[in-house]
Amino acid sequence: MAHPKRKISRTRRDKRRTHYKASVPTIATCPTTGEAHLYHRAHWHEGKLYYRGQVLIDNSEKEENLA
Repeated sequence: MAHPKRKISRTRRDKRRTHYKASVPTIATCPTTGEAHLYHRAHWHEGKLYYRGQVLIDNSEKEENLA
């Protein structure tokens, strides 16, 4: 089992960890609905699934028929 021969100082340890950063997600606005969503992801708005401004799935018709 590996065992350190010398204590790693806080400065040396922190230098190694400088690249571990949280990235901010890039958010887009849908041109059709104005809804904020992640890039390259489909999003739901009022019972419809949108991707790049186009409706992929329309569940609002099914909900109206069930009621």
